Amino acid sequence: MKLMIASLVTETNTFSPIPTGKLAFEAGLLTREGSRAEPRMHNVSLHVWRRMAKERGWKVVESLTAAAQPAGITTRIVYEGFRDEILGDLKTEQPDIFLINMHGAMIAEGYDDCEGDMMARARAILGPDKVIGLELDPHNHLTEAMLENATLIVNYKEYPHIDPAERAVELFEMAADAAAGKTRPVMRVHDCRMLSIIKTLTEPGKSFVQAMKDAEGKDNILSVSLTHGFPWGDVADVGAKMLVIADGDAEKAAQLAQTFAARLWDIRDGLRLDYPDIAAALDRVEKATAFPITLADMGDNPGGGAPSDATFFLHGVLKRGLKQVGLALFWDPVLVGMCQDAGVGAKMRVRLGGKVCEASGQALDLDVIVRGIRENMSQAVNDMSISLGTGVWLEADGVHIILSSKRAQCYSPSVFTDLGLDIADLKIMIPKSTNHFYQNFERVSAEVIHVGSPGAVTPAIASIPLTKRDGNFWPKVENPFA
Repeated sequence: MKLMIASLVTETNTFSPIPTGKLAFEAGLLTREGSRAEPRMHNVSLHVWRRMAKERGWKVVESLTAAAQPAGITTRIVYEGFRDEILGDLKTEQPDIFLINMHGAMIAEGYDDCEGDMMARARAILGPDKVIGLELDPHNHLTEAMLENATLIVNYKEYPHIDPAERAVELFEMAADAAAGKTRPVMRVHDCRMLSIIKTLTEPGKSFVQAMKDAEGKDNILSVSLTHGFPWGDVADVGAKMLVIADGDAEKAAQLAQTFAARLWDIRDGLRLDYPDIAAALDRVEKATAFPITLADMGDNPGGGAPSDATFFLHGVLKRGLKQVGLALFWDPVLVGMCQDAGVGAKMRVRLGGKVCEASGQALDLDVIVRGIRENMSQAVNDMSISLGTGVWLEADGVHIILSSKRAQCYSPSVFTDLGLDIADLKIMIPKSTNHFYQNFERVSAEVIHVGSPGAVTPAIASIPLTKRDGNFWPKVENPFA
């Protein structure tokens, strides 16, 4: 048996002004070496697939690994170049199984559905009988082109995404069985007519995920996945969808997808996006007695394509004269370089934030002390590593600001501690993240508050100016089935 593996990953925020071009992919570009590089979210599945294939004595062929931080639309020349390299390898190798990790919300110039385009072209090369498996982030746009051309599609189940390796195992095992003729997988989808941020480590999302897992492996059900949708991608297919894979029974797959869609609808009140604004969140902190408290700056989450230089929260903190506050991560490679030149201990007048776009807010001029500098800095996420480039810790009279030379969301309090800042000295921690921060910050926080801050990834989903799908979805309308 011959297996070919590849990875092409980015998430496109069509409202972000940051272009996704060649430079955006440089740090995650690993031609034919993805399964041998340090495990990260975009290549950990390749490690799994190579190991499992070698255990079976299969031949493994590896194509491109390319990943970019979420941002705006990918340039046509970059997408087509990466796509054609993978397709060229497919044409040459003609594997029995092709497994690829993609995000599911990649949009390029001229392509609203990069994943569907890839699947259609791969199927044309491999013919109707070869197995094509696609692993996706749940914040994808599940399209007909993907469903018609892939043999198997599996979404990560968890948000935060703590399970890409587990889902890679699941996809590999199903693909192996299908290639050996042990199963005849059929996929069916049900449109939930919903679009929400679904957190799976807390209720009601936690029980919903467990129910999906419990349904698998019974009555010929091979896999149950939920596409959450990526609200900041303006495409026709944006929205939540249930995906079920059954062994040879399309009707059973369709029925179960509908059952789970109804179950998601029944828990919708627990998914309502009722987040306090910055002022209300800071009011709660000022009345609190246990610390530290984590306030998530959801609107400036670079993991959703935001610039990560918005100053709205910092303005609020400074206006109230709050101290013992830590904010991370501000993306400012220019200021990082200035601090490297000045050195630890330097006192500087700096201009911070507000650089990239209107959603970044107003720049702030601050007197700061450079408290720490660390090169080749990273964050740990489960068994994976996220590179931050050079990190810098600035203090502005009791307000602690962490900068990075690479744009990345804040996953862990280690961004403070690795620079020498003791989080026990903080009353407030403000990570720029929507929910990936949760598992690590919750462990060390007296309270965690998701804040509906302004920015390029506003959690006010009903107000996102989508133009390519109809407005008949919850919570934009209370009953889209009326």
